[in-house]
Amino acid sequence: QVQLVESGGGLAQAGGSLRLSCAASRSIFSISTIGWFRQAPGKQRELVASITNGGTTNYAGSVKGRFTISRDNAKNTVYLQMNSLKPEDTSVYYCYAFTGPYWGQGTQVTVSS
Repeated sequence: QVQLVESGGGLAQAGGSLRLSCAASRSIFSISTIGWFRQAPGKQRELVASITNGGTTNYAGSVKGRFTISRDNAKNTVYLQMNSLKPEDTSVYYCYAFTGPYWGQGTQVTVSS
């Protein structure tokens, strides 16, 4: 059974940092591009960042230079390091496996001004 389990969300102040983790089943992690999406209330879900199984990364313009996506193959885990957080980063963040596709359950990130 494929599972994506997110962790690491919470409350941060503007300018602060948080790191999200997405632990994936090995069967998916080894073959799939993994992405982080986010969805704020009343808005569409948007792709924040993605990383291929070869390590190629892609970022939304709104987070480029502030967020970093990475993967630890030994742990079947993808990380999203979020720095210089802004109130507009407040959303539920979802891990997504493009092969499947599969979604995680989401983790709330709230940034206070």
